[in-house]
Amino acid sequence: MKIHQISTILFAILTLFFGNVLSAQTVRKTAQGINFSAQQLDISVQFYSSNTVRIYKTPKGRPYVKTSLAVTAKPEKTALIFAQKGKNYMIKSKEIQVDVNTETGGVYFSDLSGKQLLHEKDYGTQFSALNDGGTPSFKVRTGFLLDKDEAIFGVGQILDNKFNRRNSAHHLQNENMSTYSPFFHSVKGYAVFWDNYSISEFNDNPQELSFESLGHCSDYYFMYGGNADGVISKIRALTGKAPMLPLWAYGFFQSKERYNTQEESLDVVKKYRELKVPLDVIIQDWRYWPEFNKTDSAWNSQSFDQLRFPNPKKWVDDIHQLNAKLLIVTWPGFGPKTAQRKEFDSKNMIINFDTWPPNSGARPYDVFNPQALNIYWKYLNKGIFSHIGNDGWWLDSTEPDHINKKDSDFNLPTNLGSYRSVKNGFSLMHNKGIATHQRETNDQKRVVILTRSGFVGQQLYGSNTWSGDVNSTWDMLEKQIPAALNYTLIGIPNWNSDIGGFFAGRWRKGGGNKNPEFQELYVRWMQFGTFSPMMRSHGTDLPREIWNFGEKGSWCFDAQEKMIKLRYRLLPYIYSTSWDVSRNDGTFMRPLMMDFAKDKKTHDLGNQYLFGRSLMVSPVTKYQVKKWPVYLPKTSGWYNFWTNQFIEGGKTIDTDAPIEIVPLYVKAGSIIPLGPDVQYASEKKWDSLDISIYAGADGKFILYEDEGDNYNYEKGAFSEITFLWSDDNKTLNISNRKGSFKGMLNTRKFNLRLISKSAKAQETRSIAYDGSQISIKF
Repeated sequence: MKIHQISTILFAILTLFFGNVLSAQTVRKTAQGINFSAQQLDISVQFYSSNTVRIYKTPKGRPYVKTSLAVTAKPEKTALIFAQKGKNYMIKSKEIQVDVNTETGGVYFSDLSGKQLLHEKDYGTQFSALNDGGTPSFKVRTGFLLDKDEAIFGVGQILDNKFNRRNSAHHLQNENMSTYSPFFHSVKGYAVFWDNYSISEFNDNPQELSFESLGHCSDYYFMYGGNADGVISKIRALTGKAPMLPLWAYGFFQSKERYNTQEESLDVVKKYRELKVPLDVIIQDWRYWPEFNKTDSAWNSQSFDQLRFPNPKKWVDDIHQLNAKLLIVTWPGFGPKTAQRKEFDSKNMIINFDTWPPNSGARPYDVFNPQALNIYWKYLNKGIFSHIGNDGWWLDSTEPDHINKKDSDFNLPTNLGSYRSVKNGFSLMHNKGIATHQRETNDQKRVVILTRSGFVGQQLYGSNTWSGDVNSTWDMLEKQIPAALNYTLIGIPNWNSDIGGFFAGRWRKGGGNKNPEFQELYVRWMQFGTFSPMMRSHGTDLPREIWNFGEKGSWCFDAQEKMIKLRYRLLPYIYSTSWDVSRNDGTFMRPLMMDFAKDKKTHDLGNQYLFGRSLMVSPVTKYQVKKWPVYLPKTSGWYNFWTNQFIEGGKTIDTDAPIEIVPLYVKAGSIIPLGPDVQYASEKKWDSLDISIYAGADGKFILYEDEGDNYNYEKGAFSEITFLWSDDNKTLNISNRKGSFKGMLNTRKFNLRLISKSAKAQETRSIAYDGSQISIKF
């Protein structure tokens, strides 16, 4: 008999037996858990599923109905067992056990073997009354007890060059370059999401881990996944799955601050095509709108200056004819002379503080008002999306920027309360408004959003967060990596940074783009960008287009071109990884603790990661190095991607790292497809793919394909081809193709290469594949 059947029977028996007892003890059983009172608190324990539990506390006799901005799931009917154990009540599902102390209010989480996962402290929740901008509210705090050596991750993108978040304290206030979420992820295979959007505090010390926020309730979700992939699956089940981005979104993006005319940006695309350097996306930064006496009073009017952008529809059409795409910037703040600002002002939908740019009078709209989201899209759609047919959005300043900041500004009202009480949810709601409205307007174009901030759940909206306006320095490049890995561990898979760093004025002395150190920094950053979910060059002070660093044939040009071309050859691997992210809750940038949690060396290792499930990258972040240390985790063998040299795991090696080489290793048992050389992502069909099989372990890879840029995949319009490698039998099995879509290849060629532990022992085969199962013996 299966465990859920046993649970259902026991549930019925114990419900009859304990029904009156629960009532006598003032513990009220509900369909999904229990309610009780302790320590002057009303407490609810509610199972959302067999592995996710919501703990909700309010001051006794002060009920509060909370509507989550991030949580989209509804509680599932879950079979539960209830029992009393002394002062504690136990609630058990088929996956976890929750014990509650009805005197102290403490909540204890365990697995089914009884092994403790997390202990909410007895007497650990506190409500302290305070005045929130004229409204009675509380400072709410809850503490937890962790194991002494338990590694935790998440909390957000924090540029402090640390990976393991133990013994750290953070003021959770989203700003440029600081993107926080009150979420931590344990190496033990569970996570906690503190569902609060106010400016908050996170603190972990030897005595406890705590969250402290503004609000009317203590509201958190405990999720048990068993491992890191399981945790990410649970937070996405709770807050939303990540949709597929289009194939072109994994190509190369070029931008700068800023292209002044439509011809300037169009010429950039033309030159990439002339040089035969791949490019998929050009981005238009700010001030394409009319400027009145340079005062920015028409800031973000979402319209075009007729002198500099005389025919924006033709501009976009010309970009499309060059087989490129356009992302265009839009901001959350509006200058006083814009039509949007006037309407928002008339309806009290402005948060009344100064935002970027300084001295312009620009102010942000109230993203927490659903009607304001509708109005924002009305203008954005009329002025840009349906007018010119752009392909995606650059949402800048989504924290948002706060100029001449005053404490009283945080008391300003929004539709959901004081600005202080909801600030960290600003980006989430702004992204949501644009993504949902675009999809309602045109369901045949996948939403692509580049945004400067984020919050748990933002993965639902096709958003890719970048790290903000970072400085162009070696130490800042180094800080990007653990920041990105912790950000992805809160469940948001899409992240990127400005290749080369945003502010590059320091490099003007000594030659600017021809400064040898800046050139090397830019190349190393591009190597990192090659193995990020979005590969995007952007910055100010110095132009970033490839020809500014030298002519074709010069080392800096060629090193960049090499990485851009590698990115495009990896598109079948990357796009299939995107499907794994969307369908299976996978992760692009996988810190090594995800796949090698039992190897404790990985718990503090935040400077290298797996890109997808097979490629391990260790970006170089120092100047003029020839060797670079790389840790090869235990339980796997590893191949140098460039030389095919095999090395057993469980040690640190010094690998060759000349300027044109990023240390890159392939896990034994991997199957890596490489596509054709192309100038843009969809230029050629994948009718002849090179498939490399790395011997030393069994392997599996699913090659995914679809129509490329619509939502038909949600209706089943896609195909999967599964490759299975049996290392003992030296046999590759290619499955029957599953599924179909318009324009699908019916036949193709696979060029197979078996790479063995001896670099010289390689076998190659070329086979025709018509969608039917085939086995190849090596």
